[in-house]
Amino acid sequence: MDSKRRFSDRVEDYVKYRPGYPKAILSKLGLQRDWVIADIGSGTGISTELFLQEGNRVYAVEPNDDMRAKAEELLSHYPGFVSVNGTAEATGLPAGSVDVIVAGQAFHWFDPVRTRQEFVRIARPGARVALIWNERLMETPFETDYEELILRYAGDYTTINHKNISDVQIGEFFRPEPYVLDQFANGQDFDFAGLKGRLLSSSYIPKEGERFTGMMSELRTLFDKYASGGMVRVRYDTKMYRGVIKPA
Repeated sequence: MDSKRRFSDRVEDYVKYRPGYPKAILSKLGLQRDWVIADIGSGTGISTELFLQEGNRVYAVEPNDDMRAKAEELLSHYPGFVSVNGTAEATGLPAGSVDVIVAGQAFHWFDPVRTRQEFVRIARPGARVALIWNERLMETPFETDYEELILRYAGDYTTINHKNISDVQIGEFFRPEPYVLDQFANGQDFDFAGLKGRLLSSSYIPKEGERFTGMMSELRTLFDKYASGGMVRVRYDTKMYRGVIKPA
């Protein structure tokens, strides 16, 4: 499926059940209120809102019509919110116009060479880039069993997983400048409906048919096995690769 259309039928689950990002990200970036932010692949605006809450002007660049429309519905009350129909490779933003470029849970969908060229074009001198992912942990029995369920039922999960982006590739993207990796603890507590919604927010998960029925049965069994007080916790390691973007 075209990566720009993958989440069109996942918007509501995405909004309700995807994790946010720790506010500690802002201090690591040295965020200033007068900075202009470009959130690339902004989706429904989860990362966008983090900066809007600080009073920044944020260009939310998103090619998927359904996700962009949802962000507009949710965030248009912020005076600094600007919705942009664009891609990482062709944002449509003016040259030298932004102080921080963010990609939250999105960089693995981009063409890295063309994206770097576009980031350099829109960046002001000294502009920061932050590539951010919420990475599910797989340490507890629940976490490993949940991952195994996904592997059994997901379509192209292993080929589109952001973990396929190596540190070498990240380094090449920021070159000739170095990058810094920051890590933050993050997590969500779910009842069964929430865990189901979190699973279905992923584009590689079936939403109908026999595979969907079997997957839901196994998810129910998994939840009942590990729930405490009617809840399970999905933990994440939020990773932020940050640096300054300059011409190579």
